[in-house]
Amino acid sequence: MKKIDLFKKYMKQHEQLWSCPICQNSMTVRDNHVVCAENHSFDLAKKGYVNMMTQPVHTKYDKELFEARHCIIESGMYKPLHEKITELINANSTVVDLGCGEGSHLAHIREKADGEIIGVGLDIAKEGVMTAAKHHLDTIWCVGDLAQVPFKDSSFDVVLNILSPANYTEFKRLLTDQGIVIKVVPNSGYLKELREAFYEQDEYDNHDTKQRFQENMEKVQQERITYKFPMTADLLPSLIKMTPLTWNAKKQDDLDISEVTIDLDILIGER
Repeated sequence: MKKIDLFKKYMKQHEQLWSCPICQNSMTVRDNHVVCAENHSFDLAKKGYVNMMTQPVHTKYDKELFEARHCIIESGMYKPLHEKITELINANSTVVDLGCGEGSHLAHIREKADGEIIGVGLDIAKEGVMTAAKHHLDTIWCVGDLAQVPFKDSSFDVVLNILSPANYTEFKRLLTDQGIVIKVVPNSGYLKELREAFYEQDEYDNHDTKQRFQENMEKVQQERITYKFPMTADLLPSLIKMTPLTWNAKKQDDLDISEVTIDLDILIGER
């Protein structure tokens, strides 16, 4: 079966989730399109994703960055994070990853979960969603805007937001009554070896980000996860390419990084 046919089948199974980003009506899968009652139509791409943007957006996040990020995540660098998040998700949940990038975080979390997890990933960067669709099947991959997420109210048991900007109005709209937001933010030590190498400083403060989460969500819990991950010469180029930390850096040669620090806060809250 072709990739677009597999994707169309999965979309059809879960079309009750969709809300037209233009008129907010329900949507159905018809041929190779997602269509609402007002005939607003969005094409299913042959590569296994749907673009729900109402106008084109260009970002600095390109194919090379997302392939590098895929390589790093597949190396196991975030495995302890994925295991911890999986512990927070009930079996048979419907999960949306908002700001999914190239999709590997969601894919690994679903693989480790007990029971079936319905997975939806959304990102404004088309190259990221295309990379996700290339590597991971049985997931709804969507190019979409976090300011106007094309899904119905109260559709998701879990909203994931991993190292990505937040929109708490949309998060709360999308959650079921007992649903949770799981937001992952970098802590002071996260990838400090890169900051030291490129900027000769390693200071980072996530206080404002955590405060906004606490102001917007209820019953907030927080867990910190920190560990070292060995860095090989083969992986180092992908690490450098995958993060905006190095976009404006001048020196990228002769780096001697044998390990990197993963230092993250996992924030959990209800609407």
